Amino acid sequence: MEDIYLGLGSNGERQVLRLGRANRHGLIAGATGTGKTVTLQGIAEQFSMRGVPVFMADVKGDLAGIAMPGSPTFKHAASLEARAKELGIEDYAYSDNPAVFWDLYGESGHPIRTTISEMGPLLLSRLMGLNETQEGVLNIAFRYADDNGLLLIDLPDLQSVLVACAENAGALATKYGNVSKASVGTIQRQLLAFESQGADRFFGEPAFEVNDFLKVDDQGRGMVNVLAADKLMQSPKLYATFLLWLLSELFEALPEVGDPEKPCLVFFFDEAHLLFDDVPQALMEKVEQVVRLIRSKGVGVFFVTQNPIDIPEKIAGQLGNRVQHALRAFTPRDQKAIRAAAETFRINKDLDVETVITELKVGEALVSTLDDDGAPSVVQRTLIAPPRSRLGPLTPKERAVIQSVSPFDGKYDTALNRESAAEVLAQKAADAAAAAQQIEDEGADKQRAAPRRTTSMWEKAGKAAAGAVASSAGAVIAASITGKKSRAAPVASGVTAVVGSIATSIGGEAFGRFARGILGGLLR
Repeated sequence: MEDIYLGLGSNGERQVLRLGRANRHGLIAGATGTGKTVTLQGIAEQFSMRGVPVFMADVKGDLAGIAMPGSPTFKHAASLEARAKELGIEDYAYSDNPAVFWDLYGESGHPIRTTISEMGPLLLSRLMGLNETQEGVLNIAFRYADDNGLLLIDLPDLQSVLVACAENAGALATKYGNVSKASVGTIQRQLLAFESQGADRFFGEPAFEVNDFLKVDDQGRGMVNVLAADKLMQSPKLYATFLLWLLSELFEALPEVGDPEKPCLVFFFDEAHLLFDDVPQALMEKVEQVVRLIRSKGVGVFFVTQNPIDIPEKIAGQLGNRVQHALRAFTPRDQKAIRAAAETFRINKDLDVETVITELKVGEALVSTLDDDGAPSVVQRTLIAPPRSRLGPLTPKERAVIQSVSPFDGKYDTALNRESAAEVLAQKAADAAAAAQQIEDEGADKQRAAPRRTTSMWEKAGKAAAGAVASSAGAVIAASITGKKSRAAPVASGVTAVVGSIATSIGGEAFGRFARGILGGLLR
């Protein structure tokens, strides 16, 4: 099968990217305005022509033009046709490519969604910039949800589980570890900020199926999956985390294929430096692992960046196919980048690479790719082959027409909301409140239904006697203390008469015990 034609080297040799080595990853680098995007588009459309699906992020909005053929009336048409003639491309003709548009926000393409569970605590922690303690609390929330059968699908699910963890922090401490309410509060604030960026639309269902990136059209051309990233780039952490999640999903979903004749997918990661800015060590190790191992799944990853030193050494060492456009030596960092880029190429004794990098014109690049035996080729100064599709954005009408014939029309466009953690916890709270109210209502009903207790004649008589005796006893005690005759004697006599009457009625012996008990307590 024909390889990817990159251009014509200064030594007169064709520079190609071998399909069987495309899964060994690559780098497209160069300063702004040196032709990186055009190079990316030309490589992507050639992969498509050879039946290899492609994914690429459209950061500036102009890669969408890959879905439309170029035109002789286009302002750069003359230079494209001249370059094709200069390179001896006799069959050069404008052509389109089968494209599918995607958009996390669902505005300029099919929405891409995943669930909170699929994203996982590690990527979410990176996305929210959590420290080690906060990341630990987030891990506890995920474990608590798993142990209690709570599905984490969208942001409300995670927020509800965090609230449940905070409310039950004491009970959870012995099993999972300490759950600080302060850490929960920080995570909740980050989730709210995350939601305000529109990320709430990224989490939900139907969840994206990575195999939908691996389609070919009825002519056998690989689908070009274009992610609208112009708005997404306003949230760079979300952009980088999403693409890393996508790589991880591909790694987990695809079978081992070793080194196939051609890749099953080529993944272009534009603005790649965003992936490595302020990355925790645990996440960096995951990135390295995915990049190192995903080639055995038949996936080639091409990092596109302005400065080659933006790529960590452990990952840069795995990028065997390189297209280096011009760099500018304006700062000490630029000079360092030039030296680093020059040192990564296989030496060409006829080429002063460090000097040439600063002299390359637009549409020129230093190219080194892997040979059939896996060794990097000698670096060559190369005129890059022109793309055949449109250079530039689509009109809204053109985009709408392409979307209307998409093979995924209607599959992801309508969000689903099935019962998950938020609904389950809300129902439990409602059930608990209803049960408490029922108990309270039953208690009130019993109290109202209980018979009123009436006071009998004997109880009234007993209370009167007790009061009279107590009054008389008080008077007697006062008289004994002061030595004066009690003025309560007439009252006492009256009481005695009443008491005697009661005593006669209830029995003298019983009443005597009653009176002794009261008087003994008062006079003792």
